[in-house]
Amino acid sequence: MSTPPAYFLGCPSWSEAAWHGSIYPDDLRPAERLIHYSRLFNAVEGNTTFYARPSADTVLRWAEQMPADFRFCAKLPRDISHEGDLRDQFPQTEAFLKLLAPLGERVAPLWLQLPAAFGPPRLGELATWLDAFSGRRLAVEVRHPAFFAKGEEERALNRLLHGLGVERICLDSRALFSCQSRDPAVLHAQSKKPRLPIRPTAFSDSPQVRFIGGPDLTANEPFLLPWVDKVADWIGLGLTPCVFLHTPDNHLAAAQAQRFHTLLRERLPGLPALNQPDVEPAAEQLGLL
Repeated sequence: MSTPPAYFLGCPSWSEAAWHGSIYPDDLRPAERLIHYSRLFNAVEGNTTFYARPSADTVLRWAEQMPADFRFCAKLPRDISHEGDLRDQFPQTEAFLKLLAPLGERVAPLWLQLPAAFGPPRLGELATWLDAFSGRRLAVEVRHPAFFAKGEEERALNRLLHGLGVERICLDSRALFSCQSRDPAVLHAQSKKPRLPIRPTAFSDSPQVRFIGGPDLTANEPFLLPWVDKVADWIGLGLTPCVFLHTPDNHLAAAQAQRFHTLLRERLPGLPALNQPDVEPAAEQLGLL
């Protein structure tokens, strides 16, 4: 019987063409990227489902390619999370879960990313939706400023999530917004990503971290190191965190994830090394040596 992983590590997606020649072999076909990715990392953020539902055939292909212990943290489609009352979205949510059913336990947790307009008056709506799908592992990302103000509205949110064992996703975009760059990829990311205080919470046995870095991995490191300490502490408590690393265009997201794991192994020497890409000279190209 295989040993459960100490934690799950990955990137926003596996479909980065820019990784060819570094993380992926030059001649790797797009249809083979997931197989190769899952040899390097054991989780993916699953951004793709937020923007468009995959076809049933695509989900079946994913199920064939993903290892049984892989984690696909699928985001609910934005028409469910961003359009109208969540209490009206039960049929669409159930249909989405049915679509992903071939992935089985690999869909864990299911992510509900709420818009910035979703504020405290809608907590009852959120509670009803969470209760309806309480049989699944769930995680919620909020963006309304009131949920970061350390007042009663934030405490009410935390009580709701903690009481149901639903994770509050930890989003950290400080490294991204520390960049003083006119690079179009950086400017685009800064225009799209939220700039909010960090909340390193663990409301279940699987805390969720999204780290949004800039294009300079060295400059990201002061912001990354506290998460290395936090994840090491969580693992020491017997929790199984999920950690996802972004960079502005995600060209270096995989390299950032590899760097995170290297730093974590310095804190936890018994942690296994990641598999290395079947590419030369990947390490040199990505600045990992």
